[in-house]
Amino acid sequence: LLADMGAKRAMESDRFIGWSGGEGTAMLMVIKPADGNEAKAGNGNMVALAAGSNEKVDALYAKAIELGGTDEGKPGPRADTFYGGYFRDLDGNKFVFFNM
Repeated sequence: LLADMGAKRAMESDRFIGWSGGEGTAMLMVIKPADGNEAKAGNGNMVALAAGSNEKVDALYAKAIELGGTDEGKPGPRADTFYGGYFRDLDGNKFVFFNM
């Protein structure tokens, strides 16, 4: 999904993978827990990823569901300037692709 947003693997080791859109952009990292315990989906935390357009929100949300994600709120307007599509990944982590 991140590749569909223009991101590429920027850093990688046996403990993590970091994705970025390039210099000066944010990075999303998936990391094995430092304490050695099992990684678990949080309750009350969510990753929000700016998609750039409502159409891109729709496309990314559809691909997330196609890849096995579960619906947490189909794409649509949530406030005057916020459009988002919510899903959970295969591990239960909550995400939203959004446009403002």
